[in-house]
Amino acid sequence: MDIKSLLNPHKRHYYRTIWFKHDLPAGLTVFLVALPLCLGISLASGAPLYAGILSGVIGGLVVSLISGSQLGVSGPAAGLTTVVAASIISFGDYQVFLLAVFFAGVFQLVLGILQLGTVALYFPSAVIKGMLAAIGIILISKQIPLSLGYDEPDFWTEGFAGLFSVNKFYKNFGNFYHHFSQPVVLITIVSLAILVLFSNFFRRKAKWLPLPLLTVSVGVGLSLVMPLINPAWALRATQIVQIPANIFGEITTPDFSKVFSNNRIFIDAFTIGLLASLETLLCVEAIDKLDPLKRRTPVNRELVAQGIGNMACGMVGAIPMTAVIVRGAANVDAGGRTRLSAFTHGLFLLAAVALVPFALNKIPFASLAAILLITGYNLTKPGLYRQMFRLGWNQFLPFIITIVVILMTDLLVGVAIGLMISIYFLVRNNFNAEYKIVQHQESATEYFYIKLNSMVTFLNKVNLQKALYKIPPYSVLTIDGSDSRFIDYDVLEMISEYEKQAHERHIQLILKNVERVSVTSLH
Repeated sequence: MDIKSLLNPHKRHYYRTIWFKHDLPAGLTVFLVALPLCLGISLASGAPLYAGILSGVIGGLVVSLISGSQLGVSGPAAGLTTVVAASIISFGDYQVFLLAVFFAGVFQLVLGILQLGTVALYFPSAVIKGMLAAIGIILISKQIPLSLGYDEPDFWTEGFAGLFSVNKFYKNFGNFYHHFSQPVVLITIVSLAILVLFSNFFRRKAKWLPLPLLTVSVGVGLSLVMPLINPAWALRATQIVQIPANIFGEITTPDFSKVFSNNRIFIDAFTIGLLASLETLLCVEAIDKLDPLKRRTPVNRELVAQGIGNMACGMVGAIPMTAVIVRGAANVDAGGRTRLSAFTHGLFLLAAVALVPFALNKIPFASLAAILLITGYNLTKPGLYRQMFRLGWNQFLPFIITIVVILMTDLLVGVAIGLMISIYFLVRNNFNAEYKIVQHQESATEYFYIKLNSMVTFLNKVNLQKALYKIPPYSVLTIDGSDSRFIDYDVLEMISEYEKQAHERHIQLILKNVERVSVTSLH
C-alpha cells in the first residue's frame, strides 16, 4: 500500500473493502490486547501510566505509515522495561529521560539511513535469549510487590542485586508485612488463574476475546464487588490506575536545555536504541514468518520508522517503543491484511485515552501485575534453560553469563560480556576445526594428508604451523585446500616458508589448491 495506490479510485475501493472486512476487526482485537499491556509496561517502567498508551498511539498512527511491515504492530515492549526503569531512576527527572528516548530514536534513524539494519542480526542468539531471560526475571521481581499490595515499591532504586543486601532484604520484608493486602492478593490469584488455566482454551476456541482484556475486566469487577461485601476490602487509590482526565494537559516534554548536563543521556540513548533495534528486528523476522502472504519487511526502512517513532515518543512524553511480537501475532491471528490494522489499533488507543479515561481508572494494578508476571515467566521459562544447556557449553555459558551480569550490573554491560564470551567460543571452535590430518604408511614411507577447513584465517596459523613441524623427515605431506573458500595470506606465507624447510628435511610436499606466495625476508 502506497500513496499512488490510494490515489487510484479502484485501489481505494479495494483497500476500503479490505479494511472493513479484515483490518478493522483485526485493529480492534489488537487494541484490546495492547491496552492492558501499555498500562502494565508503563507500570513496570516506573513511568506515568499514560506514557505507555501514548507510545502505543504513536506506534499505531506514525510508525505503521512509515514502516514497510504489513502486519507488524509497534508499542511499548517488556524488553525495554529494565533499562527504562533504571534510566528514569538514575536521572531523577523525567524530562531528562525523554532526551535519552529522543536521541535513541535519532540513533535508530541513522542506523536505517546508513543501511545497517542487518548488523543487529549478527548478535548471537544465546546472548539475545539471555538478555530476554534476565528481563523476565527482573520483570517478575518488580511485579511481586504490586501483586501483594505493596503500592510504593521504593526497594527497586538499588537494582536487582540490591534487593538481597542484608539491610535491604530485612527492610523489604518489614515493608511487605505492613503493605500486605488480602483484596489485592485475591485479585492477583484470580487473574493468574485466568491467564494460566484458560490460555489454551482461548487460543483455540475464543481468539476473538484477548485473555489480558478478560483478566483486567474480572479484576475491575472484583475491585467493585469486594467493598460491597466488606468495606475494609476496598482498594486504596494507590492500588488502582490513575490516568489524568485530560492527558494532553499533563504531557511532559523533554528539556533540551539539559542535553549536555549529563553524559549518561547519550549512554542510555545508545542502550535504548540498540536494544529497541534488536527487539524490533527479531520481531519483524518472526512476524514475516507468520504472514500467510509471506511478505518481507525491509529492515532498514523499519529502523527508520522506529527511529522517527521514538523521536516522537521523546517529544510527547511517551516511553520508547519497539515492534512487539505479542501485538503482531494477535494481528495475524485476527486476520489483519495491511498496515491499516496497526493504524486502526492506534486510533482506538487514542480514543480510549481521550474519551474514556475514567473507565481505565477502574483497573487495579494487581491485574496488570499478573499479566506482567506471566509475560516475565514466558521470557524466562525453565524449559529455555534446559534447551540452552542441551545445546552445549558454547551456547549455555554465554546465555547464563549474560543473565548473571545483567542482574548484577545492567543490560548493556551484560550484553557486552555475553558477546565477548560468544566470540571466545567462536575463536576456539575455529581453532578446533581448522584442519584434519590423516596418516598412513606404505612400505617404509609415512604419508600425511592435511585437509584445510573452508575458512582458514590468521587465527589458525599457530596450530597449523605446529602440526607442520611435527611431520618427520623422509615422509610425504599433502596439504589440500580444495574445500577452502578463503585462505589468509599469513597462512599461505607460512606454508610457502615451510616448503623450503621441508626440502631441507627431505619431506616431499604436495600442495593442492594452495597458492604459493613469495616470501619477503625481513633482514
